[in-house]
Amino acid sequence: MFSSLWISKTGLDAQQINMNVISNNLANVSTNGFKKSRGIFEDLLYQNIRYSGLNSTQDTIFPVGFQVGTGVGPVATERVHSQGNLLKTDSNKDIAINGKGFFQVLLTNEKFGYTRDGSFQINKEGKFVTNSGFVIQPEIKVPPDTTKISIGKDGIVTAVTGNKNQTTELGQLNIVTFLNDVGLESIGENLYQETNASGVPKETTPGTNGSGFLYQGYVETSNVNVAEELINMIHTQRAYEINSKAINTSDQMLQRLSQL
Repeated sequence: MFSSLWISKTGLDAQQINMNVISNNLANVSTNGFKKSRGIFEDLLYQNIRYSGLNSTQDTIFPVGFQVGTGVGPVATERVHSQGNLLKTDSNKDIAINGKGFFQVLLTNEKFGYTRDGSFQINKEGKFVTNSGFVIQPEIKVPPDTTKISIGKDGIVTAVTGNKNQTTELGQLNIVTFLNDVGLESIGENLYQETNASGVPKETTPGTNGSGFLYQGYVETSNVNVAEELINMIHTQRAYEINSKAINTSDQMLQRLSQL
């Protein structure tokens, strides 16, 4: 009887985690480059009352076992790296990746981060940086007399400079890919970092080796579907209520038992 209380508690804990994931998705519905998450759960260990295949008599066996579950537990929160919509901004500093890949940014002297948020700025040194000030890699330095910046789908960056409107190639903006995107670790500020699960980053020219193309004047929006998340929220709420009901029912049964 008491096990039903603890089993239902694991259900409450699991649904609370699921609600936290859904809430975070909805909170970031307007975050550029944000990738939604989903909670993954699995059943816990089972108590074997009787194993299947044991002899029921000398000549017969039990065709099925007798197991009692102990509840549910969270396993992971998995990022869903599906493509977000491209929103036209007409800013020549905004760049969206349409397809697979991440922008690489320098966090420290030897550490890199990765992002899908291409709403970049230009710092006082003329370098492309994120909204948090991290420099995009490889570095692209814009001359102070630049009047126009152009970024091709293949990542070639050119600028029109000077009074004579001369066109100068500033460099190549590459992107990186990972064998296992879901293995990346989110570290905030729209950034990820590599882990042993993600594999090492592979730098590539946009549009090659299965990577996406770049689109100047666009940003990739969040891939959160509000309607889908609201449906998931209702489903989670109902599951939470059902587990609460199971606890109340078990409590009533124990109360009735104590009155005997």
